[in-house]
Amino acid sequence: MRIFLDTANIEHIRHAARLGIISGVTTNPSLVAKEGAIDFKTAVLEICSIVPGPISVEASSLEVQGMLEEARRLSSWAPNIVVKIPVSEAGLEAISVLSKENIKTNFTLCFSANQALLGALVGATYVSPFVGRLDDVGHQGMEVVADAVEIFKKYNLPTQVIAASIRHPLHIIAAAKAGAHVATVPYNVLMQMIHHPLTDIGIARFAEDWNRVIKQR
Repeated sequence: MRIFLDTANIEHIRHAARLGIISGVTTNPSLVAKEGAIDFKTAVLEICSIVPGPISVEASSLEVQGMLEEARRLSSWAPNIVVKIPVSEAGLEAISVLSKENIKTNFTLCFSANQALLGALVGATYVSPFVGRLDDVGHQGMEVVADAVEIFKKYNLPTQVIAASIRHPLHIIAAAKAGAHVATVPYNVLMQMIHHPLTDIGIARFAEDWNRVIKQR
């Protein structure tokens, strides 16, 4: 399973890229605005220059023609851009056109295996079940991921499943066990994956022991 970083914070992206643990980024205009970026396109192009893998950028239009125009414009910015299009009738129609134009898409805001299947059938590159938001309303969000993975595998559908709306490290383990192709992860959760109190204690003890050895020489 690959890990994408879910942010528009350039420093966080640079840090995760240096660690070598991310292979893509998912973002949207809200995340870019949150970081105070002066220009959406400038921010997206900088992210694309840092991470050569898929960079999901969201279309804002809710109408088919607007989605198509935005997707064509956004995808022209860099070869690794993936256009996020929300689940809707208009979204399905737009993706069915864009897939024929070889424009990569991410069918986002999926909350059911039915929606994920429809996205795959019209040629979406990725579908993104929102695990955390489903959990918030009392549903088993990871079941949607597992069901989509099982269906796509059974029928050899090339669409990949992104476990989105990840809230904590256990979500990532569950996504990996469910067979998700990708988990898109906030920076703070990514850092939680790395650290463990017992590891920190062990490192500190090793350092103390080594310092004692040095002093005895």
